[in-house]
Amino acid sequence: MNLNIDILQKKFGKNLVIRENLSKYSWFNLGGPADIFFRPENKDQLLKFLNEIRKNNSEIHILGAGSNTLIRDSGVKGVVIKLGSKFSNIKLLKKDTIEVGAAILDRKVAHFAKNNNIGNMEFLSCIPGSIGGAIIMNSGCYGSDISKILVSIKVVDNYGNEKEIKSDKIEFYYRGTNLPNNYIILSATLKGTVSSKKLIEKKQEELIQKKKDTQPSQIKTGGSTFKNNNEKKAWMLIKEAGCDKLYIGDAKISDKHCNFFVNNGKARTSDIEKLINKVRDEVKSKTGVKLDLEIKIIGDEK
Repeated sequence: MNLNIDILQKKFGKNLVIRENLSKYSWFNLGGPADIFFRPENKDQLLKFLNEIRKNNSEIHILGAGSNTLIRDSGVKGVVIKLGSKFSNIKLLKKDTIEVGAAILDRKVAHFAKNNNIGNMEFLSCIPGSIGGAIIMNSGCYGSDISKILVSIKVVDNYGNEKEIKSDKIEFYYRGTNLPNNYIILSATLKGTVSSKKLIEKKQEELIQKKKDTQPSQIKTGGSTFKNNNEKKAWMLIKEAGCDKLYIGDAKISDKHCNFFVNNGKARTSDIEKLINKVRDEVKSKTGVKLDLEIKIIGDEK
């Protein structure tokens, strides 16, 4: 990487950090440092930064809320961008439509929708992470997903080119989209249905309780580790293969839901990754099914 670090630091000040430890941005509380960590305050600053680094073809990673990201112990080469607070805006456009910044948490969108009598967004109260990440991976639960409420997104690529994309131009599939890796989502327009706050609140409470009853909370985890298979859910396959009690050091599988892998204290990312690979190999060997990752692993293998 041939970036002039001194110039970048002078231009972007406290928003740019060299060798920032990324573990504090991950729900696993794991991970090494980023070569360059940049947290733009607003879109103009982001565009200015992208213009500065584009000639160097630096690898860029976007880090959302860190809820489904496993960061390797060696850290991340290149640039890690985490959108700042000005990307967490939310406003009502119509009685059933809202515009949200990419960095806003999903549960805050659900709360805003409820207070404005907008239904069909209740499921967001159970989705960890931010709206930007939810769109990229088409997050969903309990029969709903982001594709059902998305109207459009505004993005910028690594070269600073902005564009708006309607949802019907995006190919959605189970826990993913065909959006290019060099797109940074800036904001999204979401559309629900007009409902009553009482009904929305009741549905939200039911979904949240269902999640509490079946999934671990307030622990160092990254949510669902593997995608569900067409024939069986991932947790069923893990249990069927006898992997639900496996552990490597302090990397273990949740007692409450065996598709949730946990940092039980002093695990390293390498421990979690070894456990993931062991489970995947065992499931393949004993059931014939290859499990695909739902969580995202970033960083250099060493």
